[in-house]
Amino acid sequence: MTVVATDFKPRHPDDLWAQALAAVAERQDREAFARLFSHFAPRVKHYLMHIGSPELQAEELAQEALVSVWRKAALFDPAQAAVSTWIFTIARNLRVDALRRRQGVESAEEEFDFDLLQAGDAALDDGLHASRLNERLRSAFRLLPPEQQQVLHLSYFEDEPHARIAAQLSIPLGTVKSRVRLAVAQLRRLLER
Repeated sequence: MTVVATDFKPRHPDDLWAQALAAVAERQDREAFARLFSHFAPRVKHYLMHIGSPELQAEELAQEALVSVWRKAALFDPAQAAVSTWIFTIARNLRVDALRRRQGVESAEEEFDFDLLQAGDAALDDGLHASRLNERLRSAFRLLPPEQQQVLHLSYFEDEPHARIAAQLSIPLGTVKSRVRLAVAQLRRLLER
């Protein structure tokens, strides 16, 4: 039997996205980036709108997230997360940053532009719920031990892979993973109260 060498054909969509992201990281492949952008930009925008961002802000943040993907492609580690998870995390972090910049002295419930919502809009309830949940999450986060806050902040807000966190903090990788796991479990318990 003769075996013919063929190009690797990914069996899972994440493999395709990982290959496209690798092409962006290694060669600044514009075609691969265009595929990533056309697939993820509308999905990221929809996600951002679903969690309470007005349409215009969601569109701007989605574009900013994909620009970050272009710039940070070399930082992606497929062992840490799927491409989609990585991209949506970038978008979520950008939204959090935008809310922090905007909040200043505003309360959590003032972070939505109610003038953009139409009467009877289901997004109003979703937005208020997301706002309250966000505030509860921030309060619960402050109750965590400092070392758990630190690894969660680096992992989720700074988008650092666990291996890099371990090196940065000079602690074993297993310790980072344990602290993240414990912190997430503790947050869950605090939020269920």
